[in-house]
Amino acid sequence: MAPSTPTPAITRADDSRTGIGRTAVTETTSRTRVTTIPASAGASRGVRGRVGAARARLVRGAVVVAAGWGRVRDATASAAREVGASVAPAGWLVLVAATAGLVAGLVFGWVEAIVAAICAVVLLALSVPFLFGARGYDVTLDVAHEHVVAGSTVDASLRVRNTARTTALPGRVDLPIGDGLVEVAVPLLRSRHAIDRMVSIPALRRGVIPVGPAVTIRTDPVGLVRREREWDDMHELYVHPRTVTVPATSAGLVRDLEGSASRRLVDSDISFHAIREYAPGDARRQIHWKSTAKTGRLMVRQFEETLRARLAVVLSLAGSDFASDDEFELGVSVAASLAEQALRDGRDLEVVCGAEIPRVAQGRMRAIRTLSAPTPRTLLDEFSRVSALERTMPLEEVCRLVVETMPDLSLSFLVCGSNVPVERLRRAALAFPVDTAVVAVVCDERAHPRRQPMGALTVLTVGVLEDLSGLLARGVQT
Repeated sequence: MAPSTPTPAITRADDSRTGIGRTAVTETTSRTRVTTIPASAGASRGVRGRVGAARARLVRGAVVVAAGWGRVRDATASAAREVGASVAPAGWLVLVAATAGLVAGLVFGWVEAIVAAICAVVLLALSVPFLFGARGYDVTLDVAHEHVVAGSTVDASLRVRNTARTTALPGRVDLPIGDGLVEVAVPLLRSRHAIDRMVSIPALRRGVIPVGPAVTIRTDPVGLVRREREWDDMHELYVHPRTVTVPATSAGLVRDLEGSASRRLVDSDISFHAIREYAPGDARRQIHWKSTAKTGRLMVRQFEETLRARLAVVLSLAGSDFASDDEFELGVSVAASLAEQALRDGRDLEVVCGAEIPRVAQGRMRAIRTLSAPTPRTLLDEFSRVSALERTMPLEEVCRLVVETMPDLSLSFLVCGSNVPVERLRRAALAFPVDTAVVAVVCDERAHPRRQPMGALTVLTVGVLEDLSGLLARGVQT
């Protein structure tokens, strides 16, 4: 059988315009196929294509319009914010007066109102050039010393440089210092020129004083418009409490350079106590052979247990314990003086005070705060941040928590105000072990300095900071 030859397939479609069908011929391998395409199907596909293209153009146009409207809206809002921030209240008042005068002059024919409105508009127009060049300044702030003692004064250097290519009109620099504000007038500055101004910062009271950031202000002489720029340069001035030099905190209380000799007797240590008779279980290396030869009985050496001298300064932060703010500042200075001397003596130091307790947890929560004391400067920086608290634990509870967390203390100073009675001081001292020497320092500006031994507790009353050194020296002599 001869192979079949491909024959063309004929497809017929009517022309949509003439009504005459078109015939499409396709080749097939076996037979001829004739397909007729209606004219309405081609027309509908063409209409759908044109509608889809028009819809896509419409969507693209809507997207472009929405994006443009968003940019216009953002630009308008930004311009409104700039105008609102640049126009001072006096400027808004002049603008309202100009509008009202112009309306009244046109409605009622008042020439005076129109003249006043024109003058107000001219005044506003003349104030606008003073806003130009507000960002042409370069401000540098430098504080001579960032760590000072209360009652001193520190100098700060303020440098203003015109970085623009044109001459800058006069302006002003506001320098916030704590709760105050220092205004520095900037004269007419030529391009690339600078001025230096010295600012004296009074550090009268202890605390941390933020200095800066400086704010450059451009305004007109009348004060209608105003433009500000805040700089990032900011400093913290640490105002340390006043301190005095006191005798070594271990003198008269810690008798061993390697540690404090306790009242507990042990068989082996470095602080020799006495010779006693041998008892079963004693180590043979502790036998004292010379005494054994003299008495004819075995005698052994006995020692006092020595502990590493670890000192704690506990400062009461309860505002109710102090009669006034000055008395609280005296307490902070006393605690800082004792702690600073302990660091110089090379003692293991813990400076503890009560922590603030939330109102909802008051009475059910115990918390203390330990000040970091690696170096004297760091310790004094921590004291600069201390403040009196309304909701905190009483001194007795603070001492109990201190003993729970630091059981191996050899000497403790309790610093409080004149509102703490002796009974509370005794209860606070009872929280410490028997081997711990406890000294309470009561700050009372109305009392004379005195020293009162009360058994295991020693109470020192200071009226001024200088009394502390004399009272401690007197205790050493005693």
